[in-house]
Amino acid sequence: MRLLHTMLRVGDLDKSIEFYTDVLGMNLLRKHDFPEGEFTLAFVGYGTEEDSSVIELTHNWGTSSYELGDGFGHIAIAVPDVYQACDTIREKGGVIVREPGPMKHGSTVLAFVKDPDGYMIELLGRGSES
Repeated sequence: MRLLHTMLRVGDLDKSIEFYTDVLGMNLLRKHDFPEGEFTLAFVGYGTEEDSSVIELTHNWGTSSYELGDGFGHIAIAVPDVYQACDTIREKGGVIVREPGPMKHGSTVLAFVKDPDGYMIELLGRGSES
């Protein structure tokens, strides 16, 4: 068994794809419209679906926003340098909601960025993935 993907419902699919590909550097792996169901699925990730976990962006036509539940926490991404990653994300228009630095009560360097729908993404320095 292995983890295949995490699904996020998004209000503006083009804006979300732009964020995950241009700002976070993922690849758009596939995108498919389902006209009879009035939704579109787009899969983004750093590797292929055959060997990596990816994110499924689901856009239900006619829905422009969702209430984020308080049970969901965040998606975590390992980066070589958290400070540099935040600089790059900021330059590309991304919103840093927790500046890079050591985690509270620990030494792991991390930061948080918010995607266009308000989902939180944690950036962790490589080697700090636990």
